[in-house]
Amino acid sequence: MKIGVIGAGISGLTIARLLKKKGWNVTIYEKDDRVGGIARTQDIDGHTYHTTGGHCFNSKHQDVLDFVFNEILSIDQWHKVERKARIRFKDNYVSYPIEYSMSEIAKFDLELASSMVNDFYATSGEDRSNLSNWFISKFGRTLAEEYFIPYNEKIWNRKASEMSPDWIEDKLPLPDKAGFTKALLENNKDTMPHSSFYYPNSNNQNTFIDALADGVKVKFNTPINSIEKIGGTWFLNGQYEYDLIINTGPLNILPNIIKSCPDTVKNYARNLNHNQVTTMLWTTTGANDTWTYHPGKETIFHRHIHIGNFFIPQQKISITEAVGLHSYEEMKLEGDKFKELLEPIGYHVSDYAYVVFDNNYKISRDAILDYLTSISLYTLGRFGEWEYYNMDICIKSAMKLSESLVQKHQ
Repeated sequence: MKIGVIGAGISGLTIARLLKKKGWNVTIYEKDDRVGGIARTQDIDGHTYHTTGGHCFNSKHQDVLDFVFNEILSIDQWHKVERKARIRFKDNYVSYPIEYSMSEIAKFDLELASSMVNDFYATSGEDRSNLSNWFISKFGRTLAEEYFIPYNEKIWNRKASEMSPDWIEDKLPLPDKAGFTKALLENNKDTMPHSSFYYPNSNNQNTFIDALADGVKVKFNTPINSIEKIGGTWFLNGQYEYDLIINTGPLNILPNIIKSCPDTVKNYARNLNHNQVTTMLWTTTGANDTWTYHPGKETIFHRHIHIGNFFIPQQKISITEAVGLHSYEEMKLEGDKFKELLEPIGYHVSDYAYVVFDNNYKISRDAILDYLTSISLYTLGRFGEWEYYNMDICIKSAMKLSESLVQKHQ
């Protein structure tokens, strides 16, 4: 089988590698001059700069761990980092996740902590009508309105009442009442898959990305502007011929480059929304945490990624992140409010960073995917499937698609 893959991010590299291993002829078409997509880092004065978030690796899926450590980059080339995250809440710092930090909140506002605890125990059922109601039904009104709703409206740049909770699974700790009680009594903490994570000993995620790309055929600086199927053959840009096409590019763009795509599908694509992210890399006085979250309106930043604490030895650098397009001057002025941030040494605006799970999300996404299935065009990854995927889930999704294609066509 001759396979054309659009995009050389984590998803595209993984599916290409897996299918090549099965003996298939696979070529990736990448619009940029490098692999890695939004997980790719830049080198700034010898420092590793994650321009779009702080990408790290771990997984609850053993087959993903085995694939990475046995076939891509052996485990002895990684070190493990404990996630140490805090939240700046009411001008104080409390541990993440906040629902396990009631005793810390009680030290500066006993009444607020008591209200949060009482409301949590009063919850019953699950309201999935929108994200705001879901938070209230899951965590109680006080915790939802004081933290979860404002923070999520900040990071998604949308009213929580206009969003869906469909993205939540595996993204937040979701304690039941027994787990909440245990946290009150025993200082219970985050047990999510990324409560600890792996980072390459080279102190650069590109080591893993380049190992994933090793041996894979990539045509760089080749954006795909048209996709057409004539008979049983797919054509990319009217010249590259393939038996199958796998897309990892943005799902909201894909219908517009497929010839003969119905206007109804193109209209659904226009309803898919995404967020840009602006980041700045700083030298710092040092930090003990790996992440600091900022739910309040006192800053445009929604988090600091203390990326230097991912490294061995540690480095005194951090990344500030804000949703949307912000100028260099705006990011610097905002950063100057934090005494631990010293000098900016890197700045970046990412167009595609996060897909938005608004009320248009499900019907629009599903309609596009149904159309792609009907024409046997495969799509994969965070933007190709329009999902909130971490690196490990991108790999897992590629593994599933590879198995499915081999069973169907081998």
